[in-house]
Amino acid sequence: MEASLSIPDEEGFTGTRETFHELVARLSRLSVTKHYDAYADVPWDDPAYRIDADDPRWEAGDDSALGATDWYKSQPPQVRSRIGLHTVVCSMQIGVEFENILTRGLLGFAIKLPVGAPEFRYVYHEAIEESHHSLMFREFVTRAGLDPGKRGALKRAGAARVIRLAQRFPELFFLFVLGGEDPIDHVQRSLLRKDVPPLLRRMMQIHITEEARHLCFARAYLRTRVPQLGPWRRQIMAIGAPLILGRMAREMLDPPPIVARTYDIPKSVLAEAYGDGEIHRALVRASLDKVRALCSELDLVTTLSRPLWRSLQIA
Repeated sequence: MEASLSIPDEEGFTGTRETFHELVARLSRLSVTKHYDAYADVPWDDPAYRIDADDPRWEAGDDSALGATDWYKSQPPQVRSRIGLHTVVCSMQIGVEFENILTRGLLGFAIKLPVGAPEFRYVYHEAIEESHHSLMFREFVTRAGLDPGKRGALKRAGAARVIRLAQRFPELFFLFVLGGEDPIDHVQRSLLRKDVPPLLRRMMQIHITEEARHLCFARAYLRTRVPQLGPWRRQIMAIGAPLILGRMAREMLDPPPIVARTYDIPKSVLAEAYGDGEIHRALVRASLDKVRALCSELDLVTTLSRPLWRSLQIA
């Protein structure tokens, strides 16, 4: 196992002469030469990687929405660290659920590809990597021993619709993919610049390394396919983009309800931090910078859809 990992920039086209199919072939080769196993490459049983709920490195800093509030700062150190750990646990569980939806969608997308399509091989590589991410996230949740909460029936129904999109409207599906992956990638890259517990650092290093390919594929697919859409589907994409991206960013970055209930966080504090709080709003906007730029590049930010971006506070 590598002692450390350098964190790559997102994969992209190597030059103007690289076609979409050449890019996909390159990503497939990288998935063979640079991939990780959820158990072989994470030292779960190393004492130095043990999850300690009282480790102060779990605490939120002043640059975070909740960490900046007077209420949070007034809590005992053990409470602050446990709130931080519990929030990470909930994020990991959301990751398991998101990766599950993504993997099922990818497999549905792949089965409709014609024989010989290079995307078929890459999509299966990605599905395998996402499955390892799910194993990794769930192992963390299990070892932490904190309740991550449960999804409601409405969210389960929404997941089924997203999975169907992968076959019926794959361009919209891959926009959903970016809506979930971009915010998490943004947060994890920011966290790696801080002092975080070794286990979390190792998991984020692995996740970011492989997600660099997944994000690249989704963007390249949209750049290739969206210009070929008819006017009706382009209009659906233009209206759907801010709705999907705004909802997904909030899903990934908003406070988990179970954390607020477990630690009796007052509603006024939640409103201060996440309602009108500029720190959180800035985080949501920044986490969508890349996909918002992509939508603009593809002419999906239109006169009709631009007010939606503003009203959702993601532009």
